[in-house]
Amino acid sequence: MRALVQRVANAKVTVNDENKGSINEGLLVFLGIGKNDKKEDADYLVDKIINLRIFEDESNKMNLSAKDLGKEILVVSQFTLYGDCSQGRRPSFFEAASPDKAEKLYDYFVKDIKNSDLNIETGEFKAMMDVELLNDGPVTFWLDTDDIN
Repeated sequence: MRALVQRVANAKVTVNDENKGSINEGLLVFLGIGKNDKKEDADYLVDKIINLRIFEDESNKMNLSAKDLGKEILVVSQFTLYGDCSQGRRPSFFEAASPDKAEKLYDYFVKDIKNSDLNIETGEFKAMMDVELLNDGPVTFWLDTDDIN
């Protein structure tokens, strides 16, 4: 499972000009699900994301997490995080989960992260989405559960 996590001043996702989710200060999480991912991968990422200390404390050091500060989180599914561009010019999505499996794990991830008591917003799974964000920093991190296995 892969997550591109961006600290944002604000972010929103729309589908066909309809607002599906928006947040103020917090984290925008683009979530990709691989064909070998399991619920344990989602649990690991949820814990990592909400507790990742990427917000500044009073000394301007990254010492505080979204959970510490009660920040908002916007989760957007993005299968292209599993696009392999190493061969040729057309990305291969061989490592991406099937849509059915990905949707189940995405729903599990969202339900799991909502248990954090933070304000969680989402995009729309399998939809063509427009995502707007104002990156704060910029601060962007790449998390991949393959790195822990």
